[in-house]
Parts: sequence; structure tokens; C-alpha cells
Amino acid sequence: MTAQSLPSADTDFSRGVGAAGPLSAIQGLSRIDLALLGGLALVSVGLLFWATGDAVLAAGFLAGLALAAGGMILARRLFPAAAVGEAAPTDWSMLRAAVNHDDIAIAITDRAGRLVCANDLFATWMGGFVTPPGLPLEGRGAELLKNAGRTAWRDGEGGVDEIAVGPLQLRAQVLRSGQAEDYLIWRFSAHERLDLAGEIVRHLDGPAGRTLAQAGVMAALVSAEGRLRVANQAFLLRALGEEDALHYAGRDVAGMLRLDDAGALYFAREGDRATPVRMLQIPLTPADTHGPMLLAMLDEEIGPADRGTAQSYVETLLSLLPFGLALVDRDGRFLYMNRAFMRAAGVADGKKPRYPGDLVVGEDKGPLADMIRRHSSGQQVGGDLSIRLAGQGDEPVSMRVVGVRGLGEAAVLLSLKDSSEESRLKRQVAQASKMQAVGQLAGGVAHDFNNILTAVLGSCDLMLMRHTPGDSDYDDIQQIRSNANRAASLTRQLLAFSRQQTLRPQILQLPDVISEVSHLLKRLIGDTVQLSVHHGRGLGAVRADPGQLEQVIINLAVNARDAMPGGGTLTIETYPVSAADVRQMGNEFMPPADYSALKVSDTGTGIPAEVLPKIFEPFFTTKDVGKGTGLGLSTVYGIIKQSAGFIFADSKPGAGTSFTIYLPVHRAESGVPATPPPAAKAKKSQWGTGTILLVEDEDMVRAVAERALTRAGYTVVTASQGEEGLERFAAMDKIDLVISDVVMPTMDGPTMVRAMRAKRASLPVLFMSGYAEEQLRQSINIDDVAFLPKPFSVAQLAEAVSMALDDAAHRVGHG
Repeated sequence: MTAQSLPSADTDFSRGVGAAGPLSAIQGLSRIDLALLGGLALVSVGLLFWATGDAVLAAGFLAGLALAAGGMILARRLFPAAAVGEAAPTDWSMLRAAVNHDDIAIAITDRAGRLVCANDLFATWMGGFVTPPGLPLEGRGAELLKNAGRTAWRDGEGGVDEIAVGPLQLRAQVLRSGQAEDYLIWRFSAHERLDLAGEIVRHLDGPAGRTLAQAGVMAALVSAEGRLRVANQAFLLRALGEEDALHYAGRDVAGMLRLDDAGALYFAREGDRATPVRMLQIPLTPADTHGPMLLAMLDEEIGPADRGTAQSYVETLLSLLPFGLALVDRDGRFLYMNRAFMRAAGVADGKKPRYPGDLVVGEDKGPLADMIRRHSSGQQVGGDLSIRLAGQGDEPVSMRVVGVRGLGEAAVLLSLKDSSEESRLKRQVAQASKMQAVGQLAGGVAHDFNNILTAVLGSCDLMLMRHTPGDSDYDDIQQIRSNANRAASLTRQLLAFSRQQTLRPQILQLPDVISEVSHLLKRLIGDTVQLSVHHGRGLGAVRADPGQLEQVIINLAVNARDAMPGGGTLTIETYPVSAADVRQMGNEFMPPADYSALKVSDTGTGIPAEVLPKIFEPFFTTKDVGKGTGLGLSTVYGIIKQSAGFIFADSKPGAGTSFTIYLPVHRAESGVPATPPPAAKAKKSQWGTGTILLVEDEDMVRAVAERALTRAGYTVVTASQGEEGLERFAAMDKIDLVISDVVMPTMDGPTMVRAMRAKRASLPVLFMSGYAEEQLRQSINIDDVAFLPKPFSVAQLAEAVSMALDDAAHRVGHG
């Protein structure tokens, strides 16, 4: 349990009951204070005797004071200070333990809207200790939660039934609490993803219901109000007859049954010659709630020797139900468990346990055995127990224990909910929150680095223009420029795994990409590793950035080389995957469609099972310090996901590793001819003429760009932020191009350009930014603008300016 912040000792959670009048005042006096009060009392008696001269009156007054003092001392002994003074401060460790819950996220806020306390599950679901109601909810969730908080302040309780955090569906309850009711308790619980009643309706109304009828089992689902929702044909014919069996929904089940004086149960319509039946009731909700119930009935015309037949009928029923159920005898041994129970408990075929305690960890064996013993008396009551299954980690699951009777040896019915889907969603939300937080950090770091690297690269380029090969400083400047380019590639990796890089997708074939990069791979993997390439037939074209796809192949090849220190074989395969193949794979993440697959395999040491789920996490590496950044596979993952593809890893220690990438086959729109990739444009001149307005808030970047453009022949006017840029624009008679940073204080670049375009609609604009274009596209949202990502060299800046001016002239010529 983690507490975001805790209130001080004078808040309502730790405040005592307050003062208790004169009694508490007496309790707080010291011995000196009491002596002083006694002296004053004697002086008062003396003055009274001097004024009246009546000794009897003075003695009575003194006796009254003594009686009052004695009463206060007696009250103090009867009610010690601990009971009437300040209450002991709240034990915060006890509070944290109290709100810690396995399946309910809890947060506490005070009247000022500050977060007082929250449990770990709240932080996992919400992506951190976020203060309600400002949570990362989908749609109108934040507004609905805020209204629920207002209702709780006013009425004491509020709630929202449907809110979502990513894929997780939640129900929220807000309670006003505290001694002064100055706190709100926010409780969030996940919706049950399995509608048991709906599943039973579907099964009983289909082949499963007919199978039960043929086995002599009459089954029906009854609503909380005792109304019939669905039943199999055997139940309907016995309870209603052929004529009324077609119109049974909503009928009262109690009227269909009757009890005789001996307690035997019959169908009412069968009269005196009716055959008694035995009924098994299976509640679908906890015992303390009123909900739907499943009824299973068997004919009672069997003796003790035939009770195994009745039990076999019940086992047939349990085997057809979609949730995990098992029967246990009075000695605590398993009699039967259906496949859903075995799947939820992780029981393999042929290895069925003898006792329920064999399924759980050692600490939970005793509580489970005690609960089964209490319910084996035959009383039809139930309870829930949180257990941890052996071999399935420390995550608890809920097991329901219900006492049954009338089934021969069976005395207890166990039900186990398969919570794997809920656990998977929890892990997904936690992983998504972590990746989002790291991605935001990476984007900000990359932006700041790109500004610095732009200044470094630009300064190096300007210095190289004044030095020639052979000069004493030329090699040092080249070394600085080389290291700056390495740093620029690292920022591109940061943007890649956070899926914020700028992609230039093209329609291409995977074999062509592998052919382009194969000569580089042979140098990278060395002579001890053999490269084997195989291409399948019928590969569909994919839409991806060829440069980024080459980076993916190189990263995977380098990892494979490091996994084969003694040499081996690196195999690259391509093959088509149809939608039918995807369905057979049964992968819940990949939608059925046609894909082109790229598989990179090695014969190296493999990846341990405990490491395999973490390999795509950023900054996770198993290499020695200084030999890896932990960004290689996370970069691969980011590029593939940004290209709408999927990547999966398969490995066994000592048996090598394979990475399989699935990219969706590109389908051209009907009626639109496929356009070939654009031809490479001719290299633009490094020189030009014209007037340029340069707006950049980073001084070092602005200085380098101004010097580079001035040297290229342009007239440059500079501004340090958007409002100053508008002032320069209003004072200039002619502007051929505006170059502006996107993110700036006070007024950003897009806002400034919109104000300029309002006065001159055809104004050419070139945006530059350390953030990726994909990330900024929505905020820019302006037609006919060019984009130059940072960091850039002097030559790249000159080429981008020349290209932007040519495009503007082309638009004007065709306007």
C-alpha cells in the first residue's frame, strides 16, 4: 500500500472527541495549580467569615467547595483522560492495510481536493497516483466522475456505473466519510467480463439443453424474482406440457412446483400420480445478494444403490457449463471437476489432484480445508475465499464454496472463476501506462537534444567551410560532427520506441528491402556467422518506411550475432500469411487479414523464459554495462507498431531465438491506379536569393541558421518568439519565406502562421522542430507547409529552403 500524502494530526482522521468541559480542565492542571486553587478557596472562606461574622455560614461554604472538588476527582477516576481527552492519533499503517485490496482500487481525498491516500491497484489502473476526479478516463468519464463527487459531497454517496481506462471497464462509488465528513472515499471495481446468466441461456436453449434432456436432467434458469428465463425441453414438458411450453418466459416457477407433507418435491401439473424430483440449486451470485439461480432436477425414483446414476447426471450437467465447477465429498476429496475448472486451476489431463488443497500454495491449504469442512454439513449456504493457485504466481483468485445435498457422496460444490482475462487487462493497462510515461519523457528529452545537436552540427558545418582537409583543426571538427550524428541517431531511437518518429511510408516488397541491406548484414555479423535468406512465393506488397524497415532488420541481426559468440547461422525468411492462417494461429491480438511475414532466426543461446516478456521494454538489456543501451528491441517494436504491424518472439534456452514480423498486405483502393514511388528529386542548390523571416526561440539555433542562410545568399530577418515575428512581418514589405519553430513560449509557430496567412494567403512556410512531425501534425493543421526535423545540417537547411521556395513558385504558377 502506498500513500500519496497523509493528513496532519489535526485533521478529521486523527482528531479526538474534543474537550469535555470542566472535567477535562481539571485533568490538565498540575500540582502547583491545584495548590493555588486550594489557597484561593481558603481566602474566600476567610473573607466570607470576616464580612458576615457567621462561622456556620463560612463552614458550609467550605464544605460545598470540598464536595465539588471531591466530585470532580471521582469523575476523573471513573472516566480516565484517555476516554475524554484527545483521541489517539490515527495509526496510518492500519489505514493503509485497511484500504489495500486485491480487486478494488481505492483513493481518499480531502475537502481541498488533495489526495490523502491510495492503494497500489489504484496506481496500476490509473497510471500513477492521480487525484480524482482528474483521472485518464475515456470519453465523458471524467465529467461523470466529477458529478458523482459533487453528489457525494451533497448527499453522502454518488456513483458511476460505466467508465473506462483504456480497455478496462470500471464501476465507481464515491462515499463521504470522516468524523466531520470532510473526506471522499473513491472506490473503483472492474466489471465482470463473463455474463454467466447469458451463457447459461445460450447453452440451455441449444444443443446442450437437448443433451441434458436426453440424460434425464431437467434444467432451468430462474431470475432473481423467481421468474423463468429459459429451460430445456425436459423441464418445460414436465412443468407446463406441450401446449404451454412455447410461451414460458416470465412465468412464476414457484407455481409450477409443490411440496407434500413429507417434504417431497413434485411438478404441480402432474397431480397425485406425480413422480417426486430432487432439485439442485446453483446460485450465480454471492450468497449475500439476490440474483439468478440455475435449477437442475432429477427424478427421485432411485434407491441408495442408484445414487451414482444421479451423480452422473449432475456431472453431465456440470461438464456442459462454461464456468469451472467441481464436486467434493464429506472427507474433502474430489469427486468430479469439469474442464472449465481444470483450465482455471491449471490442472493437466491425467494429473487430477486428490484434494482441493493440492491446487493452492501452502499458506492457503489450511483456510481452504477449514471452509470445505464447515460447508460439508449439508446446509445450502456458500462463501467466497481468496486463494493463490500453485504454479500460477502470487495473484489471488476467487473460489466459491457451496454446501449441497441430495447428490449421494457429493457434499460441497466448488466454483472457480477464470480471472486470466482480467489479469491480462491489468497487466496491459500497467504496461501501457509505463510505456506512455517513458514515451513522454523520451519525446521531451529528444526535443531538447535535437535543439542542442542542431547548433553543434551547424557550427561544425560553418567551421568546415573555413578549413580544408589537411588543416590542423579539420580532423577534430569532423570528429565532433561524427559524434553529434551518433547522438542524433540515439534521439531517433528514443522517438522510435515511443512511436513518435516521422515515417516516410512507401509501397514495397520485403525481398527488395532485404536485398538492399544484405551486403551490410554480412559485414555486421562477421565471418563466423553464416547468413541464409529464403523468400516465399506470392508475397503481397506492404506499406512501410524502407529506411526504418532496414533499421529493424539490422537491429535484429546484431542481436542475433551477439547471441552466437561462437558462430552459427542467421536465417531470414519471408512468406505470405493468409487470413485463414491467422485464425488457426488463435492469436487474440492480430485481426484476421492477409499479412507478409518476415522471420529472423538464429542458432544462439536463446532467451530465458523469465526474461522473454521484458525484451521489448525500453532500457531493458542483459548485456554488460557499456555494451548496450536497451533501446534496440524497443526501437524495433516501436517501428513495427507504428507501421500497423505485429512482432512476436519465440525462444528456448540453448535452442536459438526467432522474431516474426507480420505486416498487413497493402490493398490499393478500387478504381485508383497504384502510383509508383516518387523518383528521387535532383539535389537542390546551396545558394539562393530572397528575404526570409526566421522565428526561433532557441538563441543558439537561431544564430546558426541565420549565419548559414546569410552565407547562402539570403536576406534574413530574425525574431525570438511568435509575437515578435508578427511585428517583424507587419514591418516588412516583402517576405519570400517564413521559417519558424513549432513549439515556442507565449505564441507557437502554427498560431503565428495562421495570423500571417490571414493577411497573405499564399505565404510560403517552412516549419522546423525537435519533436517529430507525426506528433505535431494535429497542432500544425495548416495546408501547404514544409517540415524540417531537427537536428539538421547547414546543407539540409539550404536544400529545404530552396525546395520550399520552388514548391511555392510551382503552386503560384499553377494557380
